[in-house]
Amino acid sequence: MFFAALVPLALLVWNAFHDGLGANPVETITHETGSWGLRFLLLTLLVTPLRRASGWQALARVRRMLGLFAFFYICLHFLTYVVLDAYFDLHYILEDITDRTYITLGFTSFVLLVPLALTSTNAMVRRLGGRNWRRLHRLAYVAATGGVLHFIWLVKADLREPLIYLGLLLLLFLARVPAIADRLARIRGSSPGESASSARQIAT
Repeated sequence: MFFAALVPLALLVWNAFHDGLGANPVETITHETGSWGLRFLLLTLLVTPLRRASGWQALARVRRMLGLFAFFYICLHFLTYVVLDAYFDLHYILEDITDRTYITLGFTSFVLLVPLALTSTNAMVRRLGGRNWRRLHRLAYVAATGGVLHFIWLVKADLREPLIYLGLLLLLFLARVPAIADRLARIRGSSPGESASSARQIAT
């Protein structure tokens, strides 16, 4: 899983050294890192309903890695903007954040993910307590919503890809409805309460 998650980055590096980034390399890098960050974030949120439906507790360990790779690619996305687009111009960056809605949404989502990445260890789960940790990590849904809206607001023309992500996100929200969560648990003939014991293994 670790090496598979690095494939998008490896392809970007390969294309950068072989003139494969198109006419606007900065735009390509920005798009690819942002898209992969959002994909990994949605995959992270998909783990819980899949685990409830399948009973496969090993998915909880995969979730931590997926979440950290989501943060990794979103960091690369943000750094690409700061370094290659804004050229470290703080005034320009602050103006963009306050004046351009899609950048406001993207930056807000990035900021929300920072405490989730910092509290992704088992030690932080113990320090915060399972209940508080789970409440904090629900911010992943807010961050994902901001990320999808950021993408929709940015693209405007060809909305097919961001609308797919929006559809998946809506399904993930539906999966959190208690009646649907119970139904997912009954698919494998068990109670959703069983999943509480794995809270320490899950990290966004």
